[in-house]
Amino acid sequence: MKIQEQIREKALKYREYTAINLSKMIQAKSYSGKEEKVCRVISLLCEEAGFDEVYFDGLGSVIGRVGNGPKKIAFDAHIDTVEVGDPEQWNFDPFSGEIRDGRVWGRGASDQKGGAASMITAGRILKELGYGGVFTVYFTFTVMEEDCDGMCWKYLIEEEKLVPDFVVSTEPTSCRLYRGHRGRMEIEVRMKGVSSHGSAPERGVSAAYKAARAALAIEQLNSDLQPDSDNFLGKGTIVVSQIQVHGPSQCAVPDQAMLYLDRRLTWGEDAELAINQVKKYVSEAVGESEDTISVVMPYYKKTGWKNREYGQELYFPTWKFPESHELVQSGAAGYRALYQKDPVIDKWTFSTNCVATSGRHNIPAIGFGPGDEHEAHAPNESNRIDDLEICAAFYAMLPYSLEK
Repeated sequence: MKIQEQIREKALKYREYTAINLSKMIQAKSYSGKEEKVCRVISLLCEEAGFDEVYFDGLGSVIGRVGNGPKKIAFDAHIDTVEVGDPEQWNFDPFSGEIRDGRVWGRGASDQKGGAASMITAGRILKELGYGGVFTVYFTFTVMEEDCDGMCWKYLIEEEKLVPDFVVSTEPTSCRLYRGHRGRMEIEVRMKGVSSHGSAPERGVSAAYKAARAALAIEQLNSDLQPDSDNFLGKGTIVVSQIQVHGPSQCAVPDQAMLYLDRRLTWGEDAELAINQVKKYVSEAVGESEDTISVVMPYYKKTGWKNREYGQELYFPTWKFPESHELVQSGAAGYRALYQKDPVIDKWTFSTNCVATSGRHNIPAIGFGPGDEHEAHAPNESNRIDDLEICAAFYAMLPYSLEK
């Protein structure tokens, strides 16, 4: 029997096993920085699946290993989730992990514990097949992605020196093959006015009105942004996500204003360009020189469940690889071998840990994951069991496909 047939057969055999493992992960609530419970569940599942090595890194991510080849490939799933939001919008307990109607239901089902469940099954399949090829296969179950995507991998690469030759993100792609996505950054704009009594606003200079004009300038900047040259990733975007205005009292002209911006970066755009654009548009809108307006990129710092503090600036570089790249082509070949058809090759709209592995460190990456992108952060989240089976087979197949 050919290797792809063996893999497909085993993925089908472990279909229920994969769904049950996803259910167990959903039941282990794991908000960013508080992932210890789910990490310990995953560690045990990897050990039971026969992984050659399982350990926690310094931030608390679970690292599993199968094989001991000279090259390294890493399959990555972040295992923290966003919060539930308004519980009244959920039709069931978000942490039930219910299995019904061909799906597994609950917070994190698609974003992105489904990928993690398929990874564990893939590791079990590789062990049962006696994989001993040229790759050391790492399965990384990473923490704090929702708060600061890529920081977990910045830590792994720069502090623990785990530098793969290839990376596969298992974020949801609807079982399509992705080869890039826009980057992003966060920007904070601060402006000052002059306070005066609210009964005589003409004596002051309102920071609130400056903020209003600045917000409209950002709206115009968003309209003016252009797509990348091949229009694969599309245009960058910018939006005002928060406005804060302060003054001496509720009966005074406010003298301080802050705008918080979410900037999505297409190919060819970087932090310096984005900050300079904001300075230009805001200064022109409020009629002041650029040096009177503070435009900065904030710094993120957090202590994880293992009590290790770590941080980085809130900049997440854009990445993409051509369809002709060997990793993309090997992924497509593996998919064809398994399912006798070509995969859809596309991109994510949102951001992933690949901003660190590929945007920051230029490690070749692709995405292939169970579930749909629109399920992320939404109420009544779920994942198809069919997708879990397909992805488990794809992950197990990829090392063999790359060797060819």
